[in-house]
Amino acid sequence: MNGSEVFRATERAARESYGRLVAHLAREARDLAAAEDALADAFALALENWPRDGTPANPQGWLATVARNRLRDAARRRATASRSLETLTMFERDLRSAVRATGVADRRLELMFACAHPAIDPAMRAPLMLQVVLGLDAAAIGAAYLVAPATMGQRLSRAKAKIRDAGVPFRVPEPEERRERMSFALEAIYAAFSNAWGEAFADDPRGRDLSTEAIWLARVAAALAPGEPETLGCLALLLYVDARRPARRDPVGSYVPLSGQDVSLWNGAAIDEAERLLSAASIMGRPDRFQIEAAIQSAHCARRRTGATDWPAISLLYARLYEITRSPVVAVNRAVAVAEVEGAAAGLALLAEVEGEGGLLDFQPLWAAKAELSARAHATEAALEAYGRAIGLERDPAARAFLIERRARLAH
Repeated sequence: MNGSEVFRATERAARESYGRLVAHLAREARDLAAAEDALADAFALALENWPRDGTPANPQGWLATVARNRLRDAARRRATASRSLETLTMFERDLRSAVRATGVADRRLELMFACAHPAIDPAMRAPLMLQVVLGLDAAAIGAAYLVAPATMGQRLSRAKAKIRDAGVPFRVPEPEERRERMSFALEAIYAAFSNAWGEAFADDPRGRDLSTEAIWLARVAAALAPGEPETLGCLALLLYVDARRPARRDPVGSYVPLSGQDVSLWNGAAIDEAERLLSAASIMGRPDRFQIEAAIQSAHCARRRTGATDWPAISLLYARLYEITRSPVVAVNRAVAVAEVEGAAAGLALLAEVEGEGGLLDFQPLWAAKAELSARAHATEAALEAYGRAIGLERDPAARAFLIERRARLAH
């Protein structure tokens, strides 16, 4: 196996196993930073050994064993220094349990609950989950939360140290503790899915893999807390959105906006499951953020039956969602929905309010929405400028080509 093949094999193992391995190791070590360092050493050793020895039959098990050895050695050094054998004994006991051929037990939800412990700054709970459980880097997380990568990296490091210093337990909390922590877990799951949604058609398959992982974790959360309507709402939301994946590109790979998608390509089974989940959640009578977002997607997906989009209902749902979240991202979507009901000028007025609050200069959907609504309002110069900003911020080549074509048509 040549060097590039080894790198791809190691990279694939990282994509498929990172979150599971960190969760498993951190639960044993009670130290996120130590677990991540040990796993990094294991990947480095894989790049050194696998070209010579070949990729092992169970790469995940190989990486887990090496990482555990690193943790054991670190524990021994600490034990020697402090004359305490407690930590060493724990790791020696764990090392006697061989990694099964099926891989490491999936303890990611336990790790997510640890990241949502009351000792952790509430603002950092979901971002911490995104890094240590789902493997996103500080740049991707910072972009999701509109924070500079360096700042996000520092905050994440402090949060990991807090878990270690506070002795946060790695377990699923008791029911009375679960609801509050579950809300942060759902936020992280949704943020991971949203990040993956933008990457799913890149050459790197990580986006598609991460979408699948996010949906799986949402299923685990819903199974763990079936009486919590928001867990059902979050899973329904992800299924509604993912159901439209096959229609996002035409046969030659060009981007297709939601309004132009062929509804016959949508995954009807996923939409039907989402409808059942949302219905079950609504019966519980506690509507909140994810249920409302799922209801918005349900209204979009209803077009496969009615042939039309119910924009008045979507506009009202976005207004309610904005009351709950006060999110500028929601405000942009609300402006687009209002424009469909009341006209482009009304939508542009709401976008102007969002711009006035600041902090969204690098938020691509703001500029894409402003470009489209300005074009409808015949404000050509403003539309051309906004298209330029949106094009510069768009990472998806197909979506960028779509925006370039729209801008060119407007210019001529």
